[in-house]
Amino acid sequence: MTISIDRAAAIEQLRHARRIMVVGCAGSGKSTLSMRLSESLDLPYLSMDREIFWLPGWQLRPRAEALERMKAFAQRDRWIFDGNSPGSMSIRLDRADMVIWMRPPRPVSVYGILSGWLRHRGTIRPGMPEGCPEKMDWPFFRYVWTFEREEAPQFEYAFSKARADLPILTLRSFSEARQLAEGLENGQLEVDSC
Repeated sequence: MTISIDRAAAIEQLRHARRIMVVGCAGSGKSTLSMRLSESLDLPYLSMDREIFWLPGWQLRPRAEALERMKAFAQRDRWIFDGNSPGSMSIRLDRADMVIWMRPPRPVSVYGILSGWLRHRGTIRPGMPEGCPEKMDWPFFRYVWTFEREEAPQFEYAFSKARADLPILTLRSFSEARQLAEGLENGQLEVDSC
């Protein structure tokens, strides 16, 4: 069983981490946090959507090729991996120094996907490959709506099989993610009272 850590301990862990996984529901803020941590820690940012899963025109990369790419990226010495794929999570968990699980309540992720869609509508949002303009459809909305029930148990299972000393930080709001990033950038952690 992996160990859960608090945000203060996470700041120290992050300062020394070479490989960080950021996982969670679409709209939870994982890409925003990943890019911010990448800049603060000078770690290469790897978007699984861009690097592993999607080809132009919203075509899924063949699974075998995607897995080979994931293995190759995971073997690198330094990275921040932004993305999920619970079925292949062990590839990254085996190499990760730390996991950040973005796990806000459903309304937060729904707000995240809707505001992202409005902000990037007709363009390609950061973390996506060329030829994949922002879109919103029912399967994607349903994925977010049912994430805790259908996806989160797969994460919990993957974490239960990971090595015992792997720290996992769970963040439950955009505010907590912002505090973590600011704490790292400022050399301290300020905690909101709410």
